[in-house]
Amino acid sequence: MLTSPKTYAALAAIQAGDAVACAIPLAPISKALDDVRLPQRYRPILPVVKATSAVGLAAAGRFPALARLTTLLLTVYFTLAVGAHLRAKDYSVGLVAASSFLALFATLTAKGPDTGS
Repeated sequence: MLTSPKTYAALAAIQAGDAVACAIPLAPISKALDDVRLPQRYRPILPVVKATSAVGLAAAGRFPALARLTTLLLTVYFTLAVGAHLRAKDYSVGLVAASSFLALFATLTAKGPDTGS
């Protein structure tokens, strides 16, 4: 079930929603980025990264290699996010979320999407 196309579609929807929330930006996201001290000049990159990752995840059924590359890059992204939380000594729910997504995307990278074969 973890590597099913439905899982990838759900994760794509989450990433797309997060891209919109970062583009606005919603107050809780701004606070979280302030808490980890992400400079303002880098924040406009986040919606692009998240929207692009949504496309890569959504492509799992047709382009499994692209989906696997996307999960690898999301593993790197969430490794950096966990590192930012730890560096800032931000032991909040954001660290838990980033750690959980790190574990999830690392697992998806190792397994790859179901290809039906």
